[in-house]
Amino acid sequence: MDAHQGGPRDEAIRLSGEADSTADGAGRPPATPDVRLRAVVELAHDMAGALTPLEAVRAAAVRATAALEATMAAVSVWDRESGRLRVLANYGELAAGEEEFPEDESYPVADFPEIVTYLDEHWTTGRLPRAWVQTAEDTDPGPAPDHPAAGAFCLQRAAGLRRRGRECCLVAPIVLHGQAWGELYLARTAGRPVFDEGDVDYATLLAAQISAGLSQTERLADLRRLAFTDPLTGLANRRAVDARLEGALQAHNRDNTVVSLVVCDVNGLKRVNDQLGHEMGDRLLERFAHQLSLCAAKLPGSLAARLGGDEFCLLVEGQKADEVVAVAEDLCARALQLTEGEGVACGVASTGDSIGPVSTADRLFRLADAAQYRAKASRAAHPVVAGRSHGPGFSPDPTVLLADAADPHHRADGRRGGPGQRGNGDRRRFRGAARSADPGQLLTTVLAALDQNEVHRTSHPADTLARLVTVAETSARLLDAVAWWVSYVPPGSHLMRTAQHAVYRMTSGPSSTGAATQRAQIEAPDAVFDLRHYPLTRRAARGGGFALRAGAAGNDPSEEAVMVVSGYKGMVAAGGPNPAGGWLVELFADDTTLPLGQIAAALRALVAVALSGPTSPPPD
Repeated sequence: MDAHQGGPRDEAIRLSGEADSTADGAGRPPATPDVRLRAVVELAHDMAGALTPLEAVRAAAVRATAALEATMAAVSVWDRESGRLRVLANYGELAAGEEEFPEDESYPVADFPEIVTYLDEHWTTGRLPRAWVQTAEDTDPGPAPDHPAAGAFCLQRAAGLRRRGRECCLVAPIVLHGQAWGELYLARTAGRPVFDEGDVDYATLLAAQISAGLSQTERLADLRRLAFTDPLTGLANRRAVDARLEGALQAHNRDNTVVSLVVCDVNGLKRVNDQLGHEMGDRLLERFAHQLSLCAAKLPGSLAARLGGDEFCLLVEGQKADEVVAVAEDLCARALQLTEGEGVACGVASTGDSIGPVSTADRLFRLADAAQYRAKASRAAHPVVAGRSHGPGFSPDPTVLLADAADPHHRADGRRGGPGQRGNGDRRRFRGAARSADPGQLLTTVLAALDQNEVHRTSHPADTLARLVTVAETSARLLDAVAWWVSYVPPGSHLMRTAQHAVYRMTSGPSSTGAATQRAQIEAPDAVFDLRHYPLTRRAARGGGFALRAGAAGNDPSEEAVMVVSGYKGMVAAGGPNPAGGWLVELFADDTTLPLGQIAAALRALVAVALSGPTSPPPD
C-alpha cells in the first residue's frame, strides 16, 4: 500500500474538534463543525448513489454550494488530450452564458497552471493539496508555491470574477490516483463576505471527499463493465441479455414491439479444444464473436452476447422478424467460412411470428433454444425459426411444441403456471463453479446473490449489514475461505466492532495460552479494535482495500498479528463509508483457500455496491 498521511476522515475528525465560536467579518456565524461534518457524510452518500460520473460531480457541486454558503459551484476536469480545463457541471446562481451541464465551456490549462502547481504540496508532504482564495481585485495567489506564471493566473481568475459580478472564489484541487484530475470552484457574489481560512480547510476536505467519490464511481463503472461483459470476446454476457430482454418484453406487452432472439451454438469447438488446444478454441470463439458483431450492426439497437461456452445470442428489438431471419442466414454463412470451425447451429424465435403469447423472458428463450436444438439435431446449415415449420394439415409448429413440452408450467395463454412457480431454469443460466478465484466470476456470482436477495426481499432494503454479509458469505464460499468478518465503525469513532462473522473450519494457530486467549478474543462476536493501531484496516474502512500474505516482507506487524494468532495464511479486506458509518469486509485464508490477492479490486467494487442505496447501522 502507498504511504498515506491525512485523508478525508482525518480532516473531518480534526474539523469536528476545532469549533470556532467567533463570527466572521460580516457578522455571519460560521458553520458549526457538526453541520460541516454532516455535509461531508451527505456528500459521500450522494456520490455513492450516483449512477454516472456526471451525476456524481453534480452532487458534489450541490453539496459544496450549501456547505460553504457559496452562490455557485462548478466542478471541472483537466482534459489532457486537449490541454483544457473543461467544466462538467455548474450549480447555483449562474451568470450569463453559464449552463448547468455545458457542452463546450472550457479554458486553456495554461491560463490556470496552479492545477499542477498545487500538487507539489501533495507530492512533497503527503498532505491533501490545499485550497486557496481569490478575490475580484486581488492578484496575490496567497499560499501557492512561487512560480513564473503566478501573476498571470491570478489575473485570469480575478477577471472572470469581475466579468460575472462575483466577489471572490475558492478553488480546491481534486487529485485522483495521485494525479491532478480537476478542481472544485466555489464563488460568492458581490456584497458577500470573502471566504476565510476555515472555508479553505473545509474546501480542502470536500475536494478529498469528491476524489474518493469519483474513485468509487470509476470502480462502479468498471464493475458494470465486468458484470455485463464477456471477458474473452468483449460481447455482452447473459446478465446483460437478461436485463435488456426484460425491458424489451415490457415494451412488447405494452405496445406490441417485435422482440426477436437468435441463439447459436458454435459447432466443432470440442474437437478444436481436444486436437489443437484451448487457445485455438478461444480464437475460434473470438472470430465467431466478431462475425456476430458485424451481423448485429445490420440491426440497429440489437445486442450481441456470449451466453457461455460455445453459446451466443443476438437480441433484437423493434425490427421485423423477416429482417432478423435474413441476418441469421448471413451469420450461418459467415460461420461456415471460419477456419477450423464447422459452422453454427442457429435457432430464431420472434414475437413477430406465430409462436403464441410471449410474456416472459423464459418463454422466448425456451422457444429459441428449441429452434437451436432442432437445427443442431438435423445439422442444418440454415437457421430454424420457431413458428415457421408447420406439419401436415397445418398441425402445430414442432419447435413450439418442443419448447412448451419442456416447460411444465406453460399454459395455453403463454403465461406461467401460477404465482411463485418457476420453470426448470434455462440451461444456459449461470450456475457458478464450486470454487473459483476469477474476479469476473466473483462479480457475477455475488451480484446474482445480491439480486436474488432483492427480488425475494430476504432483508429490509436499508439493511446495510445484510447486503455486506451476502457479499462476504458468497465470496467466502466461492474462494473456499476459512472465515469472514463484517465490521462496523460508528460515525466519528476510531473503534471498530465485529458486526457479524463466520468461521467455516478451525486453523492450526499458535499453541501458547496467551495466543489462544488472544485468538478467542479476535474471533469473539463482539470484538472491538482501535483503528489507530491498524493503519491498513483504518484506510480500508474509509473506502480502500488491501490483501496480505502471512510472512511477506513489509507487512504491518499489527495487521499480520491478526492473521498469525488465528493461524490464517492470508487475508483480503475492502470497505467504505455510508451515512450509517464505516464498514469493512474481511476474508481469511488457510492452505486450502484459493488465492485472495487477485480478487481484491473486485471485492472493493462489490462492497461499494452493497454500501449504496438505503442504509442503516447494525443492530446493537
